[in-house]
Order: sequence, then structure tokens, then C-alpha cells
Amino acid sequence: QPRLVESGGGSVQAGGSLRLSCVTSNVIYGRACVGWFRQVSGKDRVGIAQIWTGDLSTYYADSVKGRFNISQDSAANTVYLQMNMLKPEDSGMYYCGTGGNRRDCSDLVARFWGQGTQVTVSS
Repeated sequence: QPRLVESGGGSVQAGGSLRLSCVTSNVIYGRACVGWFRQVSGKDRVGIAQIWTGDLSTYYADSVKGRFNISQDSAANTVYLQMNMLKPEDSGMYYCGTGGNRRDCSDLVARFWGQGTQVTVSS
């Protein structure tokens, strides 16, 4: 089954940038949807950005459009989330997930998850 390992989280000031990485195994690039999700303590995990690894179509939550960019390096089996102009409300645990199909990629319900990486943005 797919395995995902996130890294790149940390603490930054508002306006700063971070790049998260999700190294995958047993994910078929070209036939998989991979997404980034954020979870704040006590709340549900929320989809932030998704990419269909076939045609590289990308989808974003309204709250991050224009600031975040999801991309992939299929040769490295890695999906990235470049986060710019960070805000305190972007803070949370970020998870990489996969599952679903092309039709549902924009509203991915992941079946497989990584362990998460913490992002903290201070004002």
C-alpha cells in the first residue's frame, strides 16, 4: 500500500515561506491524486491543495489560492507544497494523503496518510 513521509515544517514569522515535501512509495505517478491537508487541534482535517499526477491539474482551497503552490517531481516520487506569504491562520499539522480517482481529486478523500509535519506561523 502507499506510504507517505512529510517533512519541511517549522516555525516562521508571518509573511515568510516554507516548502513541505511528501516523499511517496507505492504511488503510481500518472494515476494518483495526492493532496495536502491541514489539521488544527480539535478540528477536522481540511484539504488545502491537490494534484492529479497524470496531467498535473491542481486544486486549491480559497484560503491559500495565490499563496501556495503544489507540484510534483515524479522521478523523485515527491510532491511539494510551496507556501508563501504565510499567515498565523496557516498554522497547524500538515498531512500528505493519497487515494481517490481523477474525477474526485479536487475533493480528495485520502485513504492513505503520512505522519504529518507541524507548521507554526507567528504574527
